[in-house]
Amino acid sequence: MKHIVIIGGGFAGLNLVRKLARNEDYTVTLVDRNNYNYFPPLVYQVSMGFLDPTDISYPFRKLLRRNKNARFVIGEFQQVIPEEKKVILSTTTLTYDYLVLAFGTATNYFGMQSVQQYAMPVKTVNDALELRNHFLEVMEQAAIATDVTERTKLLTIVVVGGGPTGVEVSGLLAELKKEVVPKDYPEIAGKGFESHIYLVDGVSKVLAAMSEQSQQDAYDALTKMGVEIKLGMQVKDYVNDTVIFSNGETIATKTVVWAAGVTATVTPGIPAECYGRGKRLIVDEFNAVKGMKDIFAIGDICIQTTDPAYPNGHPQLAQVAIQQGIRLANNFAALATSKERHPFHYFDKGNMAIIGRNKAVADIPKPKLHFKGFIAWFLWLFIHLTFLISYRNRFKTLYNWVVAYLTKDQSLRLMLRPLKKER
Repeated sequence: MKHIVIIGGGFAGLNLVRKLARNEDYTVTLVDRNNYNYFPPLVYQVSMGFLDPTDISYPFRKLLRRNKNARFVIGEFQQVIPEEKKVILSTTTLTYDYLVLAFGTATNYFGMQSVQQYAMPVKTVNDALELRNHFLEVMEQAAIATDVTERTKLLTIVVVGGGPTGVEVSGLLAELKKEVVPKDYPEIAGKGFESHIYLVDGVSKVLAAMSEQSQQDAYDALTKMGVEIKLGMQVKDYVNDTVIFSNGETIATKTVVWAAGVTATVTPGIPAECYGRGKRLIVDEFNAVKGMKDIFAIGDICIQTTDPAYPNGHPQLAQVAIQQGIRLANNFAALATSKERHPFHYFDKGNMAIIGRNKAVADIPKPKLHFKGFIAWFLWLFIHLTFLISYRNRFKTLYNWVVAYLTKDQSLRLMLRPLKKER
């Protein structure tokens, strides 16, 4: 039996291991820095207190417990030694017959050190918990603040990035400001209390990857909800509680939510000539890394230019990662039985983004359709529920959504930080 080591349990790695878990031709080891899988598209709802972390997460060991030829190892990837077929982790060293790199991307701060230090990303569960605690602390500070300038700074939020995450965060913040803040914080709900929610992006449109109809619908909906949209403005720095733009404008704020994009990271042990645009690993039509024997890459960290419909590489989307994981699993099965492998071709199922209560946009490419409002909102809810990993996750998430919809409120806004004891 050949041994496959998969680094990363996100969309790509998880779909690969689930397809291979009962294949008797292989033993599979899944490696991840966390002991759980989580659903990235709903991380922002954890940060806003609409969902609990356990609603969108599931333990890897419980997922694999019924598959005798699959196991899980926790650890941080450190280096691959191709000539020895070894992977060095922070916890142990593994040998492999085939190695699959699927550890995704990191938040892109575009080289701005102060932004990286002080802005709040919204990519992982840990990010979501930090952001939730920060939001609640800022609101408590604003409730007792006596200085008008300081209070306005506390009540101003800048969301950087006009993609789906930025749009969804901004919309949910606007709903919290309207429905929750007056009830929870009566001290800052009256007249004379200035507050702002800014959505900024360096390009001239929101949801740039979607249709013009979706872009306009999202812009109009956010504006009506009170979000102040600033487009064509690039962040230059964030120092002394001030966002500085390249055109010289500034915004004073205690909270910058960074949703401006992602970047791949260099994989120690992989030669420099294997990297393409954005530090993504160059792969062939079967997702094998260029010039590397028995090493594959799937998901956001790879760039594949062999798909005729995507000569410049596929977009870094969940659907691409899912489909690459499934295709690679099928190709591994074909490899074990000496059957023909099939090249990867991405099937675009469409894009969507939720804006607020009964507000969303959705684009379906084939046939070319556009939805907005309640229909798009319902489609977004249904599809995201179906992609959650377990029935337990789906039930809990649906329950919390129903409660939030009926009451326009939620009870998960808790500041939780474990006490760190000196050892």
